[in-house]
Amino acid sequence: MKPNILLITTDQQHWNTIGAFNSEILTPNIDRLVKEGTTFSRAYCPNPTCTPSRASIITGKYPSQHGAWSIGTKLSEDEPTLGKELISNGYTTSLIGKAHFQPLQSSDEFPSLESYPILQDLDYWKNFNQCFYGFNHVELARNHVNEPHVGQHYAIWMEEKGCGNWRDYFLPPTGTMDPAQEYTWPIPEKFHYNTWIAERTNEKLKEYKDHEEPFFLWSSFFDPHLPYLVPEPWDKMYDPDKLTIPSLKEGEHDLNPPHFQKTQENEADFSEYRETEFGNIGFHSHSNITEDQKKKDMAVYYGMISMLDKYVGKILDQIEELGLRENTIVVFTSDHGHLFGQHGLHDKGGFHYEDLLKIPFLVRYPGVVPENKVSASLQSLVDLAPTLLSLTKSDHYHMKMSGVDQSEVWKGENSDARDHIICEFRKQPTRVHQKTFVNDRYKITVYYNQNYGELFDLEEDPNEWENLWDDDDYQGLKKELLLRFLWGELGKEILPMPRIAGA
Repeated sequence: MKPNILLITTDQQHWNTIGAFNSEILTPNIDRLVKEGTTFSRAYCPNPTCTPSRASIITGKYPSQHGAWSIGTKLSEDEPTLGKELISNGYTTSLIGKAHFQPLQSSDEFPSLESYPILQDLDYWKNFNQCFYGFNHVELARNHVNEPHVGQHYAIWMEEKGCGNWRDYFLPPTGTMDPAQEYTWPIPEKFHYNTWIAERTNEKLKEYKDHEEPFFLWSSFFDPHLPYLVPEPWDKMYDPDKLTIPSLKEGEHDLNPPHFQKTQENEADFSEYRETEFGNIGFHSHSNITEDQKKKDMAVYYGMISMLDKYVGKILDQIEELGLRENTIVVFTSDHGHLFGQHGLHDKGGFHYEDLLKIPFLVRYPGVVPENKVSASLQSLVDLAPTLLSLTKSDHYHMKMSGVDQSEVWKGENSDARDHIICEFRKQPTRVHQKTFVNDRYKITVYYNQNYGELFDLEEDPNEWENLWDDDDYQGLKKELLLRFLWGELGKEILPMPRIAGA
């Protein structure tokens, strides 16, 4: 019997926000997966932003390969995906929640179904039945918390649930909510998108059980992505004064590239980094945020995680009640990490710190994946597609992937499937373009057309406070790592066609 796949993802969740490993936060349902499966403590995203990493999950390729290299770009519908391969191997597939494979704006050359005005054409979405990137059933939304991008299937569901005034909970121009509202999102929990995702996921699970067909179901949560807003009582679940607030270490950016230093200026001007009309550079600072704000931000961020944990639990309960647990691979992870004060920064962007690149990553597969185990084996989101295809014994002749098959590592039969990680970030053609190589101990980051960079010893300096790039004692190591970096780049090249002739 082919195993089912349940992929549960969050958005922008820091790797150290699981209660089983962090006593300051409560996540009892995610903790269940920790006890019942394997936690991979060194899992990485291939890019610390949404679209690139999400496209890598379903393609097994790096952003520089699948083409959706930044927010505002589009993954081609022609790209081979995990879902398409599973369908050809007898699976039915669904995505409920956030996709973000396409931009909010459309063009004649690159039309987008996740853009205005179709985004909020509810009649269109009520009748939508197309296969979407290998998902033969989708229920989508695009907004984070109270953003005006609300629409698609989430808005339809709110109306069906009797929330006739749903626009009151979202920003103009779609909604009427006061933009000055902070921390407490007045939307009733019964109309929150966590409730929607869990409810619709559980309905699909019932359908799959009734039809006795193998499935791949992606439950894609939006939280704890900014802004920091969550309904009562989750907004006050944590006392800001009892949390360990990360902060900037004095002088830590002195040896870092110049954009790090600029983030600590009160009136920083990043115009020199903008080469196109799209000015979303992704540089965020804590320099203008008060200590009280930092504490409250973190408290609400934790509240958002604890709330989504409740609804993860509802999905896990449904798996148990339907008798699907033993034959379902459950993967819990996030598309990338988050900065909430570390290094004097917040949100995400061109800073390849562990806080942004590392992600929570849990796997449960009863009788196959070891229980209550923590593994330091290097994992990447690009590995998900080849690994799941391997575990389901699916043929994948149409997919050429850079990710590696981690199935033997997941099963505890091998200690490692890769010896390095590569992460990418690119927001502009040249000025904000970087790549990072990580191995068991060291991390090195290079910037396109720049002599500066970063080199950290993660064993001796796990907080990444001391950049060794220009340190005379580490120039030999830097040369060695740069060579290994080049080998890694050569090794991830995809050959779409095998050689079939000598001339």
